[in-house]
Amino acid sequence: MRLAFVPPGGAAHTPAARGWLRLVRGGFRLARWSRAAPPVTPESPPHGPPAGRDHTQPRLRMLRGPDEADGEPPPSLDDLYRARRLDMVRMAVFLVDDRHTAEDVVQDAFAAVFRRYGTALDDLHDAAAYLRTAVVNAARSVLRRRRTSRTYTPPHEADQAPVDEAVLLAEEHREVLAALGRLTSRQREVLVLRYWSELSEAEIADTLGLSRGTVKSTASRALDALEKVLEEEGR
Repeated sequence: MRLAFVPPGGAAHTPAARGWLRLVRGGFRLARWSRAAPPVTPESPPHGPPAGRDHTQPRLRMLRGPDEADGEPPPSLDDLYRARRLDMVRMAVFLVDDRHTAEDVVQDAFAAVFRRYGTALDDLHDAAAYLRTAVVNAARSVLRRRRTSRTYTPPHEADQAPVDEAVLLAEEHREVLAALGRLTSRQREVLVLRYWSELSEAEIADTLGLSRGTVKSTASRALDALEKVLEEEGR
């Protein structure tokens, strides 16, 4: 279900939406806004870390990237899970509009990492980047299936977010999420990766398989489209 939330009087009449009309042009990042919502506690991985192993360095490796982690031991799949799962779920929510689906998307992405590399990840150059690409690809698959399966929605199905989703995304976040849902898939992906995940143009290009020029022009058009959607919803 799509998390469309427009309060009485229109989205542009709320402080959050008015703020967006001012801030998207200033490079405002979704990450700094959406992370103010109460986090969803991730379930623990099936197995804890091996006794006696220092997991601080692998976590830093995944947070900083491979170029800044020379000499550090490669991360394990458990390290990757602990360091990145919640961020990936939040990113996936902005891509697929539903927390439960987002969790499935991230689970599928971790399963893809395991099938290809196992649990050690010794041969994986940049575990975080690989996982991020896997999440985006899994989200694309969900959206393709959704376009086919949701051509008809029975009248009795209410378009309302469950309580858990309301915890993950505050009302003002859902307003922006609804607006993002009216953009093209590519525009939405670029905005989420750029202004929520705070990736560089080069990182987005690698994740989506695009040129840096395409990323830059798509981001510009997407901001125009997002601003237009928010203005239209406020009329």
